[in-house]
Amino acid sequence: MVLSETGLAFIKSFESFRGSVYPDDKGIPTIGYGHRLLPGERFPHSITEPEAEAILAKDTAKAQNTVSRVVRVAMTQGMFDALVSFEFNVGEGSLEESTLLRDLNNGQEQAAALQLLRWDHEGAVESAGLLRRRKGEYKLWTGQDAPPDVAPHSASKLPAK
Repeated sequence: MVLSETGLAFIKSFESFRGSVYPDDKGIPTIGYGHRLLPGERFPHSITEPEAEAILAKDTAKAQNTVSRVVRVAMTQGMFDALVSFEFNVGEGSLEESTLLRDLNNGQEQAAALQLLRWDHEGAVESAGLLRRRKGEYKLWTGQDAPPDVAPHSASKLPAK
């Protein structure tokens, strides 16, 4: 599978284009559509949106490869897009160690989709932006809005990421 145009547009909508290096929420130098600078990588001048899109294509290719490698069950395009967005956002390795992946690979698609909603914290603090993104990923996955009765999770109840 490959990331659909819908999935790519979703990621771009949450990452937003920035042509100059800026610190992300964790203080990591970032540019373009959420590209965290790699060791030795420099962007002394601003980049154009087409350049950012080329970088994003490489970054999402890594996330697509990870999703394809670790998911052992059939997926819909929406599930794949949601997981690529998730992997791109939370970073390499997080999906592989998650309850979300375990539930999905055990055939528990709905439980796995609900796990997305648990990843709404920056450290111990709930993030409205992350919750909005996770709800969007849930909708990509299921085609439905997230259940309104999903209660906020305290950091102490979250599984180790």
